[in-house]
Amino acid sequence: MSKQKSRNTGIEMALRKILHGAGFRYRVHRQPIKGVRREADLVFGPARVAVFVDGCFWHGCPEHATWPKNNADFWREKIETNRRRDADTDTRLDDAGWLALRIWEHETAETAADRVITTVRERRATT
Repeated sequence: MSKQKSRNTGIEMALRKILHGAGFRYRVHRQPIKGVRREADLVFGPARVAVFVDGCFWHGCPEHATWPKNNADFWREKIETNRRRDADTDTRLDDAGWLALRIWEHETAETAADRVITTVRERRATT
């Protein structure tokens, strides 16, 4: 499992390419708010949108999550801890006036980009 990429995954790179091509600018792998050691995959500062591209296995996707049979207790606890941390991150960002947008790795880059573009535009319009 240590060989699994956590940055610059296929969906993340495809999403970045579409967003950049559409004229959107963002920061990559940044902490949206100071003092919280959580890193978003894409950060749209002025709109206060933090995009997280979550892996189906690591974050317990409701559609594609699998539970390993070997060392099952360890993996269940690991994935549940990730889920709790994700929820805590979303809450912290919300409290600071940010919006956490979660993209699953199984989503197409086009669908994800549409969600990001719509969200960023809406947030820009209200700020």
